[in-house]
Amino acid sequence: MTSTPKDTGAISPEDWENAWQAHWEKAQMNYELPTEVEAVVPEERDFLQHSRSYEKEMERLEKVQVEFASAIKKMQHIGPAVTIFGSARFKPGEPFYELSRETGGAFAKAGFSVLTGGGPGAMEAANRGAFEAGGKSYGLNIILPHEQAPNPYVDDTINFDYFFVRKTMLVKYSCAYIVMPGGLGTLDELFEAATLIQCKKIGPFPLILVGREFWKGLRDYISYLADKGVFTPEEIGFSKIVDTPEEAVELVVKSLPKDMRLILDHEKSLLKPRPSTQ
Repeated sequence: MTSTPKDTGAISPEDWENAWQAHWEKAQMNYELPTEVEAVVPEERDFLQHSRSYEKEMERLEKVQVEFASAIKKMQHIGPAVTIFGSARFKPGEPFYELSRETGGAFAKAGFSVLTGGGPGAMEAANRGAFEAGGKSYGLNIILPHEQAPNPYVDDTINFDYFFVRKTMLVKYSCAYIVMPGGLGTLDELFEAATLIQCKKIGPFPLILVGREFWKGLRDYISYLADKGVFTPEEIGFSKIVDTPEEAVELVVKSLPKDMRLILDHEKSLLKPRPSTQ
């Protein structure tokens, strides 16, 4: 299935500048304030609004350690898994939502657990596809000031306060990253994985982009960067771009050792498809 994004036209330098100015006006703030200044701010901005101290940093480190330990305990039995990323803005029935739903279902039918960020849009769609196929479906949800409610198509939700802890757990427990069309958050996760692969901190690790037409602009931009000398030829191919869920599944399965494929066969035998929720 091939999806074509809406053509919204090019962004002019003037549009870019005006948008930046609008963001900048909202971003003005003091930070690293003296500890005796009592500013009324949300807890999430406490790190920037107060001076650091050893005691506070140790408290924060303890919270991070507890979050890691809790996630490891909950995720130790999920089995072979893939993480599917994508925009939270797609709605049921839209092409990219349905593409993500098909992708989640295809991986579940192949025996994989499906992990997502746990939110709406492409994340919900991927969890929904896995859920309806009878596979294991998990949401690693980030707790935000305007709380992101977990979608209803997960067997379990694992909540995180820290983005970097969540991303670490997704890399640690995934056989591959499957990247659906998305925006800044999706690009963040895509390029973090690409950087880890480039630096040989993870890998070989399949990083697969689904939706050839959507990702054409990214491919062209990477080609432009390579032409400017910031990529070497062997670094350009950090990801594979495909059009269909079936292509993505085939590539990931081929990358796995024989013993892991036997586990997938066992997981497939346990599938109990659930009725479509349409």
